[in-house]
Amino acid sequence: MRGVILEAPGVVRVEDRPDPRIEEPTDAVIRITATCICGSDLWPYRGIEAADHLPMGHEYIGVVEQVGDAVTTLTVGDHVVGSFVISDNTCEICRAGFQSKCVHAQFVHGTIGTQAEYARIPFADGTLVTMPGVPDADLVPSLLAASDVLGTGWFAAVAAEVGPGKTVAVVGDGAVGLLGVLAAKQLGAERIIAMSRHADRQALARRFGATDIVTERGDDGVAKVKELTGGLGAHSVIEAVGTQESMMQAIRSARPGGHIGYVGVAHGVTLPGEELFFAEVHLLGGPAPVRRFLPELVQLIWDRTIDPGAVFDLTLPLEDAAEGYRAMDERRATKVLLTV
Repeated sequence: MRGVILEAPGVVRVEDRPDPRIEEPTDAVIRITATCICGSDLWPYRGIEAADHLPMGHEYIGVVEQVGDAVTTLTVGDHVVGSFVISDNTCEICRAGFQSKCVHAQFVHGTIGTQAEYARIPFADGTLVTMPGVPDADLVPSLLAASDVLGTGWFAAVAAEVGPGKTVAVVGDGAVGLLGVLAAKQLGAERIIAMSRHADRQALARRFGATDIVTERGDDGVAKVKELTGGLGAHSVIEAVGTQESMMQAIRSARPGGHIGYVGVAHGVTLPGEELFFAEVHLLGGPAPVRRFLPELVQLIWDRTIDPGAVFDLTLPLEDAAEGYRAMDERRATKVLLTV
């Protein structure tokens, strides 16, 4: 099969890889029908994370081609959406709603790699969610978004305890941050402050439900959020970047007693203990347990209640993946969909 490999920082190739096969009775092999490039893929692409012939991709939808003898909820021909973290969905941690920390957790990125024509999915019953039927073409981008960026934005909003009557600030205007805006709207937020300096992303944030746009960053951004909230700060803050500046901006934008949902992959983030102590805020985040939310999100998309696929602004064939990486790295694209 053909698949995307990051040979070294900045060097993306599409090459022949071994066809996946059933290795364990709990496995399924799926034919991938759509995949995409994630903002987190840019960390190894830029050399911030190790990259040495790394199979890329962790967002995917597809059709079941084979199932192991122990798979009970899937049949050949099912159209499925999968989480970016493998989980059995039955262990004590999964039952508590944190499937991304399953006792069998395995990241799809760097091991399986779903920027490819096929993939073997371990613990298929716990990782894959079936669609109600064969999706119409216009639903494909949104269903693909559910695999990670929508589920991650949704988890961030839930972790930040977004709800009716609350003001939400969203730090980060990439796909996850934008879908955090969408999630906040769906969860009933009264006011949603999107922090963005890019006109196209501001427009999409407005489309998803943002009521205010803040272009400032760092302490200036915090001051603007405080100004918009009567000096108090937001009830809920979504952090969707993963840098020191973005995390401190999120913490400082929250009011005392506020909640921060942080889902940006952290790089070089350290928290000043004394400031955190006196901030009196709640922190919850990490790799999103997307599997917890997938059934609900798939149904919302299927019913056309939400359209998260609008975050894709460039579509390329799998063979042109290198251009997709360049486009996202150079901020010429928010998110790139790869057709397979």
